[in-house]
Amino acid sequence: MALTDDIVRKAKLRLLQMHFNSRVGHIGGNLSALDILLTLYHDVLGPDDQFILSKGHGAGALYIALWSKGLLADDDLKTFHGEETRLSGHPAPGVIPEIPFATGSLGHGFSLAAGMAMAKRLKREPGRVHCLTSDGEWNEGSTWEALIFAAHQKLANLSIVIDLNGLQGFGTTAEVADLSPLAEKFRTFNVETVEINGHDHAALSEALRRPQTRTRVIVATTTKGAGVSYMSHQMHWHYLPMTAEQYGQAVNEVEQECAKASAAR
Repeated sequence: MALTDDIVRKAKLRLLQMHFNSRVGHIGGNLSALDILLTLYHDVLGPDDQFILSKGHGAGALYIALWSKGLLADDDLKTFHGEETRLSGHPAPGVIPEIPFATGSLGHGFSLAAGMAMAKRLKREPGRVHCLTSDGEWNEGSTWEALIFAAHQKLANLSIVIDLNGLQGFGTTAEVADLSPLAEKFRTFNVETVEINGHDHAALSEALRRPQTRTRVIVATTTKGAGVSYMSHQMHWHYLPMTAEQYGQAVNEVEQECAKASAAR
């Protein structure tokens, strides 16, 4: 099922509803990642492909992407963050087939993805491995170790997308540990490096689907709290749940934004 404006609208509204009903935070980073995940699941991932969410606190957006594909039921979403749920705050393994590893500790998802890509090559299995990381994760040494490995092995079945929203748990990425311009760092490792608007579905799809000859890194510039004015670029929406009034405003703004985007096409 190819990604459509209606799928995007329903997914964004369902993400807001799920977080509001569960009274949990992390909504800002989920909104920055959702367009990337929807593009992957609707336009990119094939039956032999594998996806790893290294940005574990983006689990809500992953669950919504799976729901939009019919891989999770609406009743599943109602249990998000609840007791004995399959949908924990960070992805847990052994519960949902599409989630092979736990990625609650930031920084190790890329290493897992690189290992899976190498295993596919050694076993001559088809398909590619895609991994989504946050930009803050690149403060972690393990991400750079994985990049050294992937670049050296020229893993042409591995792509990494970085949700570059410029914010992490304790401030902006520039304030905490400035690595900008991040794309230039990747180019020194001789991996294919693409810079893109992380909310542009067509551009994301094209970049992710084109043939590879080496490891690909896609630096996707996004907005934390995308589509909701009071959340936009605000660090505290990494943590806060929405009030009823805030939820109502967010729904209205997302509806308006989706209507404008659809009319512009």
